[in-house]
Amino acid sequence: MPEIPVRVPVIDSHHHFWEIDRFDYSWMPEGSPLATDYGPEELKPLMANAGVDYTVIVQAVSSPDEARWLLELAEDNEFIAGVVGWVDLTDPEVGHTLDELQQSRCFVGVRHIWESEEDPGWIVNSGAINGLKELARRDLAFDFLAKPANLPYIPQVMDQVPDLRAVVDHIAKPLIADHVVEPWLTDLRKVASINGVHCKVSGMITEADHQNWTVDDLRPYVHHVLGMFGSDRLMFGTDWPVCTLAGGYEQVVDTAREILGSLSPAAKADVFGGTAARFYRLDIQG
Repeated sequence: MPEIPVRVPVIDSHHHFWEIDRFDYSWMPEGSPLATDYGPEELKPLMANAGVDYTVIVQAVSSPDEARWLLELAEDNEFIAGVVGWVDLTDPEVGHTLDELQQSRCFVGVRHIWESEEDPGWIVNSGAINGLKELARRDLAFDFLAKPANLPYIPQVMDQVPDLRAVVDHIAKPLIADHVVEPWLTDLRKVASINGVHCKVSGMITEADHQNWTVDDLRPYVHHVLGMFGSDRLMFGTDWPVCTLAGGYEQVVDTAREILGSLSPAAKADVFGGTAARFYRLDIQG
């Protein structure tokens, strides 16, 4: 009797929730279409239509209070498999905040909005290294929110914190709208050569021409990261609701499935769920 293949749950490894009146979302431009509430009730039907089973929520505010709120949402919504929150990595007492957040099984990692720091080398110049060492000691993940100018500093971080479980968000935001590849390609290749560093295939359509992007605009960038990282270190994410500036949730999922359609079933299972589950140590049911 032939063996029935086991279906691997589909995981959106990167999205956000926010309530505009709850926290300071000053990174949003005034009058932005993003400046409205986005929560579980808005996302659930989109997931169902796109065939997504679980998600990982990622911070959008530099506040532990936001992390606490996201963890509450995770406790109330089974589809939320993990929360990546914010803590002050430069705080010598950051361990106390992590102690509290780790009381929830859903707290899986930390992100800092590095791309917005004036100093592209903030991650190595600010005292954050000690905070990253604390994450590594606790086996918590870290999301590098990096732009191309930040990439040269990631190997420096990994030299100092070699046990850090790290992922590069949004393939490091290459200038897709301008069809620019270098120095992004060379610098990300150096990052990919470091064992254990992962990458999210996410956030691409908002780096492309919002109104006129095509699948072919994205395809070479995805193929580059696939060649660098392999399917076992790549994970898909929608970056919803930020993605809505350029396309809908289902469109983002379908676009990724089209670009990665030639992968083997095992490789697809990695990118669309397995890698995220392993990397974030998600407690999910198949």
